[in-house]
Amino acid sequence: MTKKTLFLVFFAMLSVFVFGQPKGSYVYQFLNFSQSSRMSALGGNLISIEDNDPSILLYNPSAINPDFHTSLSANFTDYFTNTGYGSMLYSHTFKKAGSFAFGLQCVSYGKFDGTDVNGLETGRFTAGDYALMVGWGRRLDSSFSIGASLKLIYSGYERYSSFGFATDVAGTYFNRAKQISLTLLFKNIGSELKPYTTGNYERLPFDIQFAFSQRLKHIPVRYHITLHSLYKWNLAYVGENDPLLEKDGITGEYKYPTKAAQFFDNFFRHFVFGLEVIPVKYFSLQIAYNHQRHQEMKIPQKRSMAGFSYGFCINIHSIQIGFSREHYAVGAVPNYFTFSANIDELSQWTKQRKERKLQRVGAEQMKN
Repeated sequence: MTKKTLFLVFFAMLSVFVFGQPKGSYVYQFLNFSQSSRMSALGGNLISIEDNDPSILLYNPSAINPDFHTSLSANFTDYFTNTGYGSMLYSHTFKKAGSFAFGLQCVSYGKFDGTDVNGLETGRFTAGDYALMVGWGRRLDSSFSIGASLKLIYSGYERYSSFGFATDVAGTYFNRAKQISLTLLFKNIGSELKPYTTGNYERLPFDIQFAFSQRLKHIPVRYHITLHSLYKWNLAYVGENDPLLEKDGITGEYKYPTKAAQFFDNFFRHFVFGLEVIPVKYFSLQIAYNHQRHQEMKIPQKRSMAGFSYGFCINIHSIQIGFSREHYAVGAVPNYFTFSANIDELSQWTKQRKERKLQRVGAEQMKN
C-alpha cells in the first residue's frame, strides 16, 4: 500500500469516528480563539499554506517539518474589556524522533469581586484558561504531510477548576507547481478528565475544518477558502429562537425567511473567504469575510463590519511581525500581535554580517 493510499485510508477511518460526535454546549471554548495575527486576519479558522510562518503550527500540526527547526512564535491579543490572551510556540527537529512543536496558550479574564447569595463580599478572585501543546508532523513525500498534536488543558474560575485533554489531527496536500495547498483538520477530539462540578462532564468544541489556498501565477495574490463545522449542517438559529426574527405588525405572526434563503444563508455560514496581497517579498496584506460571524453579530438597524478582518505581515530576514483586527460588533474589535523568528537563521545572518564587516575593515586597512 502506497503512502498516499495510507494517507486517505487514515482520514477516512477517522472521519467515521468523529462524525458521531454529539452536538450541544461545549467547555474550553478558548481553544477556538484566534491566536496569530495572520490567522485572525484571514477569518479566524484554519488556513492551508506552505511557507515560513511558524505561527500556523498552533493550528495545523501537519505543517510541522524540519524547515521550522528552532523557530519561535509569540502572539498576544488585546481582547474585550479586561480580557487578554496569548500563546508561544517553539519548533525543534530531532535527528531520530522527528519534527515537533511545543506550545502554550493562556487566557486571563481579569479580577472579579466575589459575593455570596446575600450579596456579602467574599473577596476578589481570578479566572483563566491554559493549554500545553505538543505537536508532531511528518512529510510522507513531496506533496503529502500528516501531523497530530496533544493539548493538556486546565481551567480555573474562582474555586471551580477543570482538567482535560484534546487532540488535533491533520493532513495536508501541497502542489508546488500550481501553488495549491489543501488541509483537512479534525480539531479538539478529547474529553474532560475532571469537570468543574462532580459528575457534570461537558463536551469539547470539536470541529472538522477544510482549507484551500492558491497563489496566483501572474499576480501577487493568494486566495483562501475555509470550510468549518463540517460535521453538522445547521448553524443558524431555527424558528422562534432566532433573536432577529421579525413579527408581522398586524397579525403578530413571525416572518420566516423562504426555504431558499434559509438554505443559502446556512450554506455560506460554513465558509470563510480570505485574500492575501503580496506586493513585495517582505510585506503582505490580508483581508477576510466570515459569514457566520457576520450573521451572529450584525445589528439589522445599523450597518457594521461584523465578520470582516484584516491585517498585515512584515518579514525581514528571519523575523516576522504581524498585526490584525477582527470585527465582531460595534466597539468590539480585538487587536492581534505576532512576533516570530528562526533562531538558527537569525544567528547565521548576524554572523554573516559580522564577517562581511570584518572583510570591509580588512580591505580598508590594506588600502591604507
